[in-house]
Amino acid sequence: MPNGILIIDKPADWTSMDVCAKVRGIFHEKRVGHGGTLDPMATGVLPVFVGQATRGVAFAESGQKEYVAGLRLGLVTDTQDTTGTTLETRPVTADRGAVEAILPRFLGEQEQIPPMYSAIKVGGQKLYELARKGQEVARKPRRITIYELELLEQAGGTDYLLRCRCSKGTYIRTLCHDIGQLLGCGGAMYSLRRTMAAGFTLDQAVTLEEVQARGEALLLPTDSLFAEHPVLRLPTGTAERRVRCGNPVSLPGTRDGVYRVYSQEGQFLCLSRASGGTLTSIKNFFGA
Repeated sequence: MPNGILIIDKPADWTSMDVCAKVRGIFHEKRVGHGGTLDPMATGVLPVFVGQATRGVAFAESGQKEYVAGLRLGLVTDTQDTTGTTLETRPVTADRGAVEAILPRFLGEQEQIPPMYSAIKVGGQKLYELARKGQEVARKPRRITIYELELLEQAGGTDYLLRCRCSKGTYIRTLCHDIGQLLGCGGAMYSLRRTMAAGFTLDQAVTLEEVQARGEALLLPTDSLFAEHPVLRLPTGTAERRVRCGNPVSLPGTRDGVYRVYSQEGQFLCLSRASGGTLTSIKNFFGA
């Protein structure tokens, strides 16, 4: 059975779940999940997990992400992007220098109010379902962090390209809206391309057509998700048996930290934490 990670370059007008459904059909595997939703208009890096690798989805979702976004000043829409209904158009007096000068104010940990057109649930209903009925409800702000935000270029007239590295849960179209509000002219997102997610980049991304043609040859190993953590190879068969039974393992002298743990034969077994010379599993990735 196929197991591993595909880094899909998501095409525009596909939902993230559309991509997963396509991969299920290609591999004839029910266990398929993605590591962080992209809006239909967005393109770029979508990590898709197949088979036992789906155990790693939560780790991918929680990681940092990077985007290149198109910001159009002078436009306010109900979705905060150009796919929505125009609510206002305003004159733009801000120039490139004004846009660059304002970006540092959006750096760091902050609270962001999610848009009405989002899948967040309030009272058991998704916000976008309420928005489509013409309803607007109060939304609780969410804690996010924007680590990097820079102006890449002025794409013409009142259009700008921004690069943003941010935490889970950040809405880039809301960021574009908020930048426009602070500049006094309004703003909406006109394009979005994710360039990094869970440590994977566009250089590693493949198209759905390539997946259709090459199949399992494009699957990255599950442990590639945890490349930032050092390798720990278990010293004995006894230690491996304990790990496979879900028991902690005594490894005196092991430095505290998180490790990719492998069998003596080199099979990736789990992500584990060492503390005080004892190794405890965080998540297992071996079969039954």
